[in-house]
Amino acid sequence: MNERNSNIETLFLQNNVIIPNRPTLPVLIYKNVWAEEALHAESLLNRNGWGNSWLNGVFNYHHYHSNAHEALAVVSGFVKLILGGENGQKVYLQTGDVVVLPAGTGHKRLESSTDFRIAGAYPGGMSYNTRTGENGERAKDLQEIQEVPIPDTDPVYGQDGPLMELWNEK
Repeated sequence: MNERNSNIETLFLQNNVIIPNRPTLPVLIYKNVWAEEALHAESLLNRNGWGNSWLNGVFNYHHYHSNAHEALAVVSGFVKLILGGENGQKVYLQTGDVVVLPAGTGHKRLESSTDFRIAGAYPGGMSYNTRTGENGERAKDLQEIQEVPIPDTDPVYGQDGPLMELWNEK
């Protein structure tokens, strides 16, 4: 494992009854990678090939995107998320942290600071949907999730970033 990868935490989340997740691809958590540049997180994501970006917060209900991977970069404050559904993994993110969610990964805001802001973006500027695991969505969503390609770039490091290695599906 190279030095960049040692700063990255990986979480494998299992498919569950409501939230599909993507068991073959880990969630990637880059801790403190943009601490000095956090206010420019949205433009940094864009520079690295992740577009269709926005600056806001995270919904306080479980949701996922079946047709796109998502990068979230904390611009200010902190947030506690639960990833993977109701019995998923709780993660704490603060200014300068970036999390990359494979398509299908459930996420929900549990708490945040009053100054919390996050930038979101999608590989190649893909359009994204928002799913909540409602009846009738699952079969179509599972198919869509499998069809989302591995990104061409890492949202933090660009073309030579570790995402492609860590998400190498064999």
